[in-house]
Amino acid sequence: MKSLRILLVLNSPPLPFGSAVARWYYVLFKGLVERGHHVTAFAGCSKSEDITKAQALFRAQDYDLRCYPIATKKNGLIAKIATVQQPYSYVFNQKLRQDLATELAKPYDILHLEDIWSGWLGLQHREQAIVNVHYLFSLDGSFEYNNSLETRFRRFFTYRAEQKLLKAFPKIITLSERLAKHIKQINSQAHIYTVPLGIDFSLYPFVEKKQINQRPIVGLIGGFNWTPSYSAAERLLTKLWPEIKRRVPNARLQIVGRCAKDALAKFTDIEDLEIYQDVPDILPYFANTDVMLYAPISGSGMKVKVMEAFALGTPVVTNSDGVEGIPAQDSIHAGICKNDEGLIDRTVELLNNPNLRQERRIKARQLLESYCNPQITVEQIDQVYQAINSNLT
Repeated sequence: MKSLRILLVLNSPPLPFGSAVARWYYVLFKGLVERGHHVTAFAGCSKSEDITKAQALFRAQDYDLRCYPIATKKNGLIAKIATVQQPYSYVFNQKLRQDLATELAKPYDILHLEDIWSGWLGLQHREQAIVNVHYLFSLDGSFEYNNSLETRFRRFFTYRAEQKLLKAFPKIITLSERLAKHIKQINSQAHIYTVPLGIDFSLYPFVEKKQINQRPIVGLIGGFNWTPSYSAAERLLTKLWPEIKRRVPNARLQIVGRCAKDALAKFTDIEDLEIYQDVPDILPYFANTDVMLYAPISGSGMKVKVMEAFALGTPVVTNSDGVEGIPAQDSIHAGICKNDEGLIDRTVELLNNPNLRQERRIKARQLLESYCNPQITVEQIDQVYQAINSNLT
């Protein structure tokens, strides 16, 4: 394929064990350079230590990665006006915008904008731009738990901004058929490509035979400042766990992740529940979990923590939102059901059957390797680039 000049805008640095999206950005940036493209990546960074890590990982002699600190949100009238006009644009500071403008003034082939909010930086360059939409607030119900006046305003301006950006771009990548269908209803003229997130399997060791806990552990791992993960935790704690515990009395429950204790403080007195917040390494918690039960009330896009559970060999029980974008089948790769009774039955069955857990974990890993490996996913992105570039020349 033709070598292209690509400008890549990221809202987080490309790190193999950074945020959920940062893991995809790592696969994408690295993969594009390895395929011979000339890539300049512009990344907003919320933590100074992440800039140091990214620059050490992607050395200047081999990669053109430019990291910019995300400015603290400002108060005041001007800041509020900016937020209303371009919600979530604070991720990209003025220096990043200036440097991107300098590169856009030179010859380039593709402006690749990761995440819908990076679209604010590409409105004047739509013909050579493509935006990758990972999720949509309007599908996730992100503002439904709070109906304050401030939240209603945020919901209005966020949903309006999503619509504006989705209508603005003629070429859009997204992660699932559900998202593609929804976007098509908003922008019927858009050319929409569906490409799954890639995952670097070398970073996820798969143990052929998992140790069996004397007291089986049901786990939930995620970021609980994100509405889908919070809704999954609340559903687990209030509707699923009591019956699971009754049917498997020696079972334990483990919830791990960003803001877990803060978000779930009112549930801490539940029997045999342990909550771990902001742990330095998530892999040991996947390793000791017998069944990950993740069933959000709503949540669009691919769920990286479900992907990581598949990769690491942690059996999963979930609903269709949990495996969105992954061609997983119920009772083969995972337990998949929409109602509480079915979720409970599938979890109890796995807790009581180590052989079934072993069978599921192997098939889930195999599925992910065939569908989400870096070679396949980055090649699909490359094919999108080539199609866009051939239509422009």
